[in-house]
Amino acid sequence: MADTLARDETHRLISSEKVEGTKVYNPQNEKLGTIANVMIDKRSGNSEYAVMEFGGLFGLGSDRYPIPWDMLTYDVDKGGYVVDIAKEKLTGAPRYARDDTPEYTDEYGRTIYGYYGLSYPML
Repeated sequence: MADTLARDETHRLISSEKVEGTKVYNPQNEKLGTIANVMIDKRSGNSEYAVMEFGGLFGLGSDRYPIPWDMLTYDVDKGGYVVDIAKEKLTGAPRYARDDTPEYTDEYGRTIYGYYGLSYPML
Protein backbone atom coordinates (compact mmCIF):
# COMPACT_ATOMS: atom_id res chain seq x y z
CA MET A 1 0.00 0.00 0.00
CA ALA A 2 2.71 2.51 0.93
CA ASP A 3 4.52 1.77 -2.34
CA THR A 4 1.34 2.47 -4.36
CA LEU A 5 0.67 5.66 -2.42
CA ALA A 6 4.19 6.92 -3.09
CA ARG A 7 3.80 6.52 -6.87
CA ASP A 8 0.37 7.95 -7.53
CA GLU A 9 -0.54 10.08 -4.52
CA THR A 10 1.16 12.16 -1.87
CA HIS A 11 -0.24 14.50 0.77
CA ARG A 12 -0.38 17.31 -1.81
CA LEU A 13 -0.24 15.64 -5.25
CA ILE A 14 -2.33 13.04 -7.07
CA SER A 15 -1.80 11.21 -10.34
CA SER A 16 -4.22 12.07 -13.15
CA GLU A 17 -5.17 8.40 -13.46
CA LYS A 18 -6.48 8.52 -9.88
CA VAL A 19 -8.48 11.71 -10.56
CA GLU A 20 -10.33 10.12 -13.48
CA GLY A 21 -13.38 8.34 -12.11
CA THR A 22 -13.42 10.33 -8.86
CA LYS A 23 -16.92 11.28 -7.73
CA VAL A 24 -18.09 14.90 -7.71
CA TYR A 25 -20.63 16.14 -5.13
CA ASN A 26 -22.42 19.39 -4.47
CA PRO A 27 -22.49 20.92 -0.94
CA GLN A 28 -25.81 19.14 -0.28
CA ASN A 29 -23.89 15.84 -0.61
CA GLU A 30 -25.67 14.92 -3.85
CA LYS A 31 -23.49 13.05 -6.32
CA LEU A 32 -23.32 15.11 -9.51
CA GLY A 33 -21.11 12.83 -11.59
CA THR A 34 -17.54 11.64 -11.96
CA ILE A 35 -14.38 13.16 -13.39
CA ALA A 36 -13.92 11.86 -16.95
CA ASN A 37 -10.64 13.68 -17.54
CA VAL A 38 -8.64 16.77 -16.71
CA MET A 39 -7.62 19.46 -19.20
CA ILE A 40 -4.13 20.77 -18.42
CA ASP A 41 -2.47 23.89 -19.82
CA LYS A 42 0.54 22.72 -21.83
CA ARG A 43 2.75 25.66 -20.90
CA SER A 44 1.95 26.30 -17.25
CA GLY A 45 1.11 22.73 -16.28
CA ASN A 46 -1.94 24.00 -14.37
CA SER A 47 -5.17 22.05 -14.43
CA GLU A 48 -7.70 24.27 -16.17
CA TYR A 49 -10.83 22.09 -16.31
CA ALA A 50 -12.22 18.99 -14.72
CA VAL A 51 -14.47 17.38 -17.31
CA MET A 52 -17.32 15.82 -15.38
CA GLU A 53 -19.52 13.07 -16.77
CA PHE A 54 -23.14 13.56 -15.70
CA GLY A 55 -26.46 11.98 -16.59
CA GLY A 56 -27.31 8.75 -18.30
CA LEU A 57 -27.08 5.29 -16.81
CA PHE A 58 -23.77 3.43 -16.48
CA GLY A 59 -22.14 5.96 -18.81
CA LEU A 60 -24.76 5.54 -21.54
CA GLY A 61 -26.46 8.75 -22.58
CA SER A 62 -24.25 10.85 -20.34
CA ASP A 63 -22.72 14.15 -21.36
CA ARG A 64 -19.45 15.80 -20.40
CA TYR A 65 -19.36 19.12 -18.57
CA PRO A 66 -16.12 21.11 -18.38
CA ILE A 67 -15.90 22.83 -15.01
CA PRO A 68 -13.17 25.34 -14.13
CA TRP A 69 -10.71 23.45 -11.94
CA ASP A 70 -10.62 26.18 -9.31
CA MET A 71 -14.30 25.54 -8.54
CA LEU A 72 -13.52 22.08 -7.16
CA THR A 73 -12.37 21.32 -3.64
CA TYR A 74 -11.15 17.88 -2.64
CA ASP A 75 -12.97 16.46 0.40
CA VAL A 76 -10.94 13.76 2.12
CA ASP A 77 -13.95 12.40 4.03
CA LYS A 78 -15.95 11.92 0.81
CA GLY A 79 -12.97 10.71 -1.19
CA GLY A 80 -14.16 13.02 -3.94
CA TYR A 81 -14.50 16.60 -5.11
CA VAL A 82 -17.11 19.11 -4.01
CA VAL A 83 -18.31 21.86 -6.34
CA ASP A 84 -20.90 24.49 -5.49
CA ILE A 85 -23.24 23.77 -8.40
CA ALA A 86 -26.87 22.73 -8.07
CA LYS A 87 -27.99 19.85 -10.29
CA GLU A 88 -30.50 22.21 -11.88
CA LYS A 89 -27.70 24.59 -12.97
CA LEU A 90 -26.02 21.74 -14.83
CA THR A 91 -29.00 21.33 -17.17
CA GLY A 92 -28.07 24.56 -18.96
CA ALA A 93 -24.31 24.31 -18.53
CA PRO A 94 -21.88 24.06 -21.46
CA ARG A 95 -21.54 20.37 -22.31
CA TYR A 96 -20.81 17.98 -25.12
CA ALA A 97 -21.52 14.38 -26.04
CA ARG A 98 -19.00 11.80 -24.94
CA ASP A 99 -17.70 11.24 -28.50
CA ASP A 100 -17.85 14.88 -29.61
CA THR A 101 -15.00 16.70 -27.83
CA PRO A 102 -14.96 20.43 -28.68
CA GLU A 103 -11.91 22.49 -29.46
CA TYR A 104 -10.91 24.18 -26.22
CA THR A 105 -10.34 27.67 -27.66
CA ASP A 106 -10.24 30.89 -25.64
CA GLU A 107 -13.75 31.65 -26.90
CA TYR A 108 -15.01 28.29 -25.60
CA GLY A 109 -13.20 28.93 -22.30
CA ARG A 110 -14.88 32.32 -21.91
CA THR A 111 -18.25 30.61 -22.46
CA ILE A 112 -17.55 28.06 -19.73
CA TYR A 113 -16.14 30.52 -17.21
CA GLY A 114 -18.90 33.04 -17.97
CA TYR A 115 -21.63 30.47 -17.38
CA TYR A 116 -20.31 29.94 -13.85
CA GLY A 117 -19.87 33.69 -13.23
CA LEU A 118 -16.07 33.62 -13.37
CA SER A 119 -13.55 35.69 -15.31
CA TYR A 120 -11.62 33.74 -17.90
CA PRO A 121 -7.91 33.69 -16.95
CA MET A 122 -5.65 35.58 -19.30
CA LEU A 123 -2.52 33.50 -19.62
